[in-house]
Amino acid sequence: MTTPCPACLVLDIQLPDLSGLELARELNAALPIIFITGHGDIAMGVDAMKAGATDFLPKPVSETDLLRAIEQALAYAVRTRATRREFDSLRDRVERLTPREREVMALVVIGLLNKQVASELGAAEQTIKVHRRRVMAKMEVTSLAQLIRVADKVGLSGVAKSHADR
Repeated sequence: MTTPCPACLVLDIQLPDLSGLELARELNAALPIIFITGHGDIAMGVDAMKAGATDFLPKPVSETDLLRAIEQALAYAVRTRATRREFDSLRDRVERLTPREREVMALVVIGLLNKQVASELGAAEQTIKVHRRRVMAKMEVTSLAQLIRVADKVGLSGVAKSHADR
């Protein structure tokens, strides 16, 4: 579920046909949720937070508290959307890499030199240099440090580390 602008839900824990917690679980944190309840306890608050709530407010809710909670939930939605967009963009870049370029990237981000990567992959050093240039261009980075940050953000650093441990 994507929304054109930041959004959040304000839900009562006790809805007529479906509990607010059940609805939250079905939405699977698609939106930040603020729960309100007239009969809440600590266990219910914990359940609400596990279901993705950004806040849990007892009734009667003051206008100030509700507006503050909504403001925080909307700010969270903005941050989450930006993070998701960045991740999707980085993942798309990784998907543009050929299998060989992914292998080269995995070895480069763990600190292997071109000569070491060439030896590991049974290729000429010049070939590895070409692959490395293509990786840098496709990943839209200009330094090894940026490439390492990208690999970490998309979860490739763990793959690279396991390769280094072999």
